Amino acid sequence: MDINIVYSFFLIFSGAAVLASLALLTRQPLILAYIVLGAMVGPSGFSLIDNLKLLSNIAEIGIIFLLFLLGLDMQPSALLHVLRKATIVAFVSSLLFAAIGYSVALGSGFTQTEAMVVAIAVTFSSTIIGIKLLPTTVLHHRHVGELVVGLLLVQDLIAIIALLVLAAGDKDLSAGSLTLTFLALPLIIGGAYLVVKYILLKLFAKFDRFHEYVFLLAIGWCLGVAEIAKAAGLSLEIGAFIAGVTIATSPISQYIAESLKPLRDFFLVLFFFSLGASLNIALLPDVAIPALILSLVLLAAKPTIFYGLLRMVKEERKDSWEIGFRLGQISEFSLLISFMAVSQNMIGEKASMLIQSTAILMFMLSSYVVVLNFQSPIAISDRLRRD
Repeated sequence: MDINIVYSFFLIFSGAAVLASLALLTRQPLILAYIVLGAMVGPSGFSLIDNLKLLSNIAEIGIIFLLFLLGLDMQPSALLHVLRKATIVAFVSSLLFAAIGYSVALGSGFTQTEAMVVAIAVTFSSTIIGIKLLPTTVLHHRHVGELVVGLLLVQDLIAIIALLVLAAGDKDLSAGSLTLTFLALPLIIGGAYLVVKYILLKLFAKFDRFHEYVFLLAIGWCLGVAEIAKAAGLSLEIGAFIAGVTIATSPISQYIAESLKPLRDFFLVLFFFSLGASLNIALLPDVAIPALILSLVLLAAKPTIFYGLLRMVKEERKDSWEIGFRLGQISEFSLLISFMAVSQNMIGEKASMLIQSTAILMFMLSSYVVVLNFQSPIAISDRLRRD
């Protein structure tokens, strides 16, 4: 196992370095290089790496750290300010996106149940793409960043409801279990706030000169709250975000954020690699046309719908378009929904492949749109590159 992991990491990071160099020389998004590498060396390519479950589990840590860092940079007062608008826009847009996904899937010959799962899967936008392509100047100092985060958080809550329903399978899912799950959210927030106020901040203040200790305490806090949230029926990502927000007002939060960025990037490379590696290329011809149609329809519809709804809640025209394009893809939750629906025999492999290929295609196309037109850390234009 040790040799397999070391060999896998050698292939992933050496290959990523080569393809990333080519991507930068040809002015392509780095995310594309990681996904292409996964497709090349994964089971459907040269099959040099086959332990994808382990790598996917490791890569999930990158998402957790991403949400933790996001929380560290979000002031609670600013977040609460935009949640009302974000909730309205997120719920209405989710219904419209679901209707589009259902119609395209049904029109492509899938069963009603499969079309319903596709509809749920295309409802959400990607937290990773949305946040990864936000410069810190936009995330911290502009209303656009606040709204993007607010919309993603509300979508994550909707996604959790969908995952709870799918996880129930043929078991009865009572309203009581859903209620208990969402009652857990304010309890976790309140408990985390008290622990930070009376324990963590005192420890940070007393031992802040020991950088290694600050680093370890921050990681332990992040993963601890994430596991508590998961145990309560929420998600690791929401727990990590709560862990970050609760210490965002501390002066040491920015130091922690800077310290964890390399660790986050390490795991995110693994995440995008695992996306490409999990793609079953043999099934691509069967779903290529439906996936292309669904991707193009959603790429046009998502920014337009977000724009219209944001304008209805009195947002500026320019900000509404930018937010729409930044959230113009489907989510990593879509992949989880796909895998869970297959395990419950709700959909077949072909429908699962439709969701996976649509997600990857939209990740790539949406990234192109953003890096070519808006400020981002990996923008192709020097004028738009901001970290």
